[in-house]
Amino acid sequence: MTYKVVIPARYASTRLPGKPLRELLGKPMLQHVYQAARESAAEEVVIATDDPRIEEVARGFGAEVCMTSSEHASGTDRLAEVVAKLAWPDEAIVVNVQGDEPLMPPALVDQVAADLAAWPDAAIATAATPLVAAGEFFDPNVVKVVCDRAGFALYFSRAPIPWDRDLLQDGVRALPVGIVPMRHIGIYGYRVGYLGRYADMRSCPLEQAEQLEQLRALWYGERIHVAEALQRPGPGVDTEDDLLIVEQLMQARLNGASD
Repeated sequence: MTYKVVIPARYASTRLPGKPLRELLGKPMLQHVYQAARESAAEEVVIATDDPRIEEVARGFGAEVCMTSSEHASGTDRLAEVVAKLAWPDEAIVVNVQGDEPLMPPALVDQVAADLAAWPDAAIATAATPLVAAGEFFDPNVVKVVCDRAGFALYFSRAPIPWDRDLLQDGVRALPVGIVPMRHIGIYGYRVGYLGRYADMRSCPLEQAEQLEQLRALWYGERIHVAEALQRPGPGVDTEDDLLIVEQLMQARLNGASD
């Protein structure tokens, strides 16, 4: 199996402007993401951006860069432009690694790509981990996914699903009985052919209501395979506080490696 990685990176983050270029341990966050992706088995890693400041820094640390439109509504739209510009074949597999995920394990990138290769009926592959805390189950910022017996996604939601009617109807805040709810992890592997079709897919009511882009794929009948992550990623970066937390985790890893 061979596959490629694309790292979408934009400068205009509303909560943390210039986010990809913010420093962690003396390097731009984007460089940490790129280096982690290079440690995976991907044959090619491309940074996709619309900002010349990001392009300059990325080329400075040796990355391949594809400049894209500033009009894209999502990272998937940006990926669709990249695969078209680089003329990758429809059967190729590309993994989207977010530019604000410096603690993404290379092994998880490999796992998502391998999972997509193993399921020819899937247009997309992603990952999830078991939910073990009721607080997470009821947290709308935690995206849940329900799958069929083969691991294909039935639905993604910010709501607590699956809903245990008998247990939870009286306002009890507990995990379902006899079913392990799954927390979705935001890493995706795509077949390039799907990205070509995605460019023509309009946003759907489910996607708009939940603010979950993956529901667009399900709306149009595309299949998403979900594997249980063998290695869970560390937290991503959305705020100044996140930046401090991630830097502390990275420093702790360095200290542990040197002991």
